Amino acid sequence: MTSRSGALRLGTRRSLLATTQSQMVADAYVERTGRAIELVGVTTFGDVTKAHLAQLGGTGVFVSALRDKLVEDEIDFAVHSLKDLPTKQDPRFTLAALPARHDHRDALVGPHKFADLPPGARVGTGSPRRVAMLSALRPDLEYVAIRGNADTRIGKVTSGELDAVVLAAAGLTRLGRSAEIAQIFEVEELLPAPGQGALAVECRADRPDLIEFLGVVDDPATRSAVIAERAVLSALEAGCAAPVGAFAVDDGHTLNLTAVVVSIDGREAVRKSAAGSPSEAANLGRLLAAEMIAEGADRLMGEHSR
Repeated sequence: MTSRSGALRLGTRRSLLATTQSQMVADAYVERTGRAIELVGVTTFGDVTKAHLAQLGGTGVFVSALRDKLVEDEIDFAVHSLKDLPTKQDPRFTLAALPARHDHRDALVGPHKFADLPPGARVGTGSPRRVAMLSALRPDLEYVAIRGNADTRIGKVTSGELDAVVLAAAGLTRLGRSAEIAQIFEVEELLPAPGQGALAVECRADRPDLIEFLGVVDDPATRSAVIAERAVLSALEAGCAAPVGAFAVDDGHTLNLTAVVVSIDGREAVRKSAAGSPSEAANLGRLLAAEMIAEGADRLMGEHSR
């Protein structure tokens, strides 16, 4: 059931970043199909809780309320940041489209580049993955757990509470705040979270006509890459708050995948790479995770859960 105006109802979290991302997706559908799209704001548990996402397990806290609206037929489809989606598939829903991914990297916001931060500088991030990997690069810095929207986090730098914060480059760009980026971390320094920079268009699995319609913005290269990345995360039985990085590139012929698990202090890591056919993306991710577990990745994961 569409809205009274005949527009499709796109469910989105109410944050500025979420609505900006959802509007980008809506605009893409309007441009390609001419169909009107109406944004419907939804408040999720992750938006109202004061707990840090690492304490909550990370995955699902921004998703369940949107899925409830899909089940109740109050929205037709939802747009998520892919890294917020649990890796375990819920048969009630399908990922109808994965639009072309934007910047997958992490970014430092502050007055200095990472190497120029003085010893003991306070760097804010809500991600155990970032803390572990940054600790490997600069164990002399203090890493502070923070949460909140981009404005809140950047505000901690401008107020002097923190010396820098680390955020996803894609989100800053989408918000028009890329000028505030002091440094972009390349994947050799900071391997991104699985699916980082990618958006997911989700709808109910029992709506084949809608699935076909939504598929017009799907990007096959993005889909194969993030399927491989998320397969690593799933096989490691880890959530989006875990110290796991994974990044894949589909060049049209070969899918190249790299993944890492890092210890709390950044001193130990299991990092592996593999290549295969894009059509075997999920299997490639599972096989790479098995190799990582054989080299002790599960032990490093266990350290973070204690």
